[in-house]
Amino acid sequence: MTTRRDPEARRQAIVEAAAALITDAGVIDLTHRRVAERAGVPLGATTYYFASLDELSAAAIELLGGQMDAELEELTDLVIERGFSAAVLADVLHEYLSNHEQVSADSALYFAGATNPQLRAYSLRWFDGLVARLEGYVGAEKARALAVFVDGAFVHAMLHEEPLPRAELEAAIAGLLR
Repeated sequence: MTTRRDPEARRQAIVEAAAALITDAGVIDLTHRRVAERAGVPLGATTYYFASLDELSAAAIELLGGQMDAELEELTDLVIERGFSAAVLADVLHEYLSNHEQVSADSALYFAGATNPQLRAYSLRWFDGLVARLEGYVGAEKARALAVFVDGAFVHAMLHEEPLPRAELEAAIAGLLR
């Protein structure tokens, strides 16, 4: 196993396992034992690399945050490529919200920030990043309104395990853009 010979690979495997557990069950269920089991490493390895569960949680949340940043970049690239409009925004948002696995992973960041103020900055990355990317097209006020709507549509998709219908997304976005 390469993680035995490569300390950085072992550390990365532990962080990835913690991120997967957070995605599956939330920060509340994270334990060194579960992470070690998921990573396929001895229990002592988790405490060797991370002095506390908070430190391990923060590393996992940072990994998830980086993945969320990449997703946001990919989504905004699609919008730019297809041409900015309510219809394009609705298409891209519907595609994203239809991926239940991805929505579940991203929801872990939201809830981590809601329950742990030290992790709040990671939770705000999506909202702040979306606002920053939309401002150039619609101005700050409409960008914030759209980001708030996306947050609500995200929570809906998470709880219902499916997005709002694409036509409803487009109608709401068009209304916000007026």
